[in-house]
Amino acid sequence: MLSERQEQIVEESIKIIDKKGIQGLTIKNLSKAIGISEPGIYRHFESKTEILLSILNNFKDMAIMLSRMMETFEASAIEKIDFMFSKMLELFSETPSMVSVIFSEEIFKNEEVLKSRIVEILNLHTQTIENIISIGQTEKNIRGDVDEKSLALLAMGSLRLLVKKWDMNNHNFNLNFEGEKLITVLGTVLRK
Repeated sequence: MLSERQEQIVEESIKIIDKKGIQGLTIKNLSKAIGISEPGIYRHFESKTEILLSILNNFKDMAIMLSRMMETFEASAIEKIDFMFSKMLELFSETPSMVSVIFSEEIFKNEEVLKSRIVEILNLHTQTIENIISIGQTEKNIRGDVDEKSLALLAMGSLRLLVKKWDMNNHNFNLNFEGEKLITVLGTVLRK
């Protein structure tokens, strides 16, 4: 559990990454943004890597929560995917700075602890979608002529591309509206 000050540091770090990129996240920039000394930051986190790990841990916790929710959610596979993707799109729309972190895994590739946490998060989301699709195939409401791994990759890749496009275009279109169109198309592709 993070302290109030640690949460403030994490939130401000996300904002800095969104505005200046990962290179802009320095302890100096962070201390200026929060209004405390650099040693003050180090009293709460040992390093920038530890701050980034806290950010990623928040995303992992959200992925676990969403996965558990999908296990108990009484709905068809298409409705579960619709719900899950809609929630993700709402979150990104409300907090665009999160996109800069969660979809910037390439910036973590040289830091093994961060890279492995990103892989955990991606695997959690992948496993959740694959499980939903597999159950849908068993219940005969998701097409069975394509394996669940390929269908999950198609769905997740489409969502990721839409969100990245929205982010790279400075949020100049309604992500929720375009996301609903994508979810409808995915439903058509996935449905048996």
